[in-house]
Amino acid sequence: MPEPSAAVAVYIDFDNVVISRYDQVHGKGSFWRDRDKGFDAARLAAAEVDLHAILDFASSYGRLALTRAYADWSVPANVHYRKQLVDRAVDLIQLFPASGSKNGADIRLAVDALEDMGQMPSVATVVLVAGDSDYIPLAQRLKRMGRYVVAVGVAGATSRSLAAAVDELVTYDNLPGLSDRDADEVEEPPAKKRSSVKSTPTKDEEDKDTGQLSSRQATRLLLRALRILREKDPDAEWFNAGEVKSQMKRMDPSFNEKDFGVTSFSEFIKTRSSIAELEEDHHSRTVRLRPGH
Repeated sequence: MPEPSAAVAVYIDFDNVVISRYDQVHGKGSFWRDRDKGFDAARLAAAEVDLHAILDFASSYGRLALTRAYADWSVPANVHYRKQLVDRAVDLIQLFPASGSKNGADIRLAVDALEDMGQMPSVATVVLVAGDSDYIPLAQRLKRMGRYVVAVGVAGATSRSLAAAVDELVTYDNLPGLSDRDADEVEEPPAKKRSSVKSTPTKDEEDKDTGQLSSRQATRLLLRALRILREKDPDAEWFNAGEVKSQMKRMDPSFNEKDFGVTSFSEFIKTRSSIAELEEDHHSRTVRLRPGH
């Protein structure tokens, strides 16, 4: 497996993932039936895809050098995802539907991926977010080009043949950190320690895009980073503090522990003691996810 310092390219067949997830939650064929009569907001919300979980997992293979998502972005089921993707610097590729023809995402995605790999020799890992068997030739070609190929697909909608064609297949349902709601319940450091915050913000205020992470967002970032590291290495319990910080920076480059009134990453970990434990000696600092999380 490539080192975490290597570059990663991510290609998302967005329609594939959204439709597969919707049908997984509401039953096979539900997406097309509901689209014809008009989507219900509650049903869309119940089948929402956590894009951050996908991209955060991809970052565990290395620095995200290229991320692209292919879809018809005018479709109502896709519209509310656009800001999330743009916020994560994902390049949105518009696919205009052609009457009576199959979705052309697989062809466009494959052409782009092969062209990109010819121009980007630094990319060691390619993450294909799709479960369609149409991607088997692409996966095989990428492996022949020396890339480590990972596929992320929705359970029940991922081809067994694709699993055999890639180096690693991950089911969307098993992505670490899919649910980070418990991060909202952990103890937060006192407001006075937040050097950039003059008063205790509300939950809604903390989620606004200010160009800097809120304390609550930083807590969720730490929690998800530790879960991802555990998922990647189930036999390990303690991780070097530098490795944890590097994973957090790959997930969100805006993270800086000094924004939260501390002078070191170790101090930042100590302020999140309800979810993480820090062990220090003269030679190293290691961190682990507190049991129960």
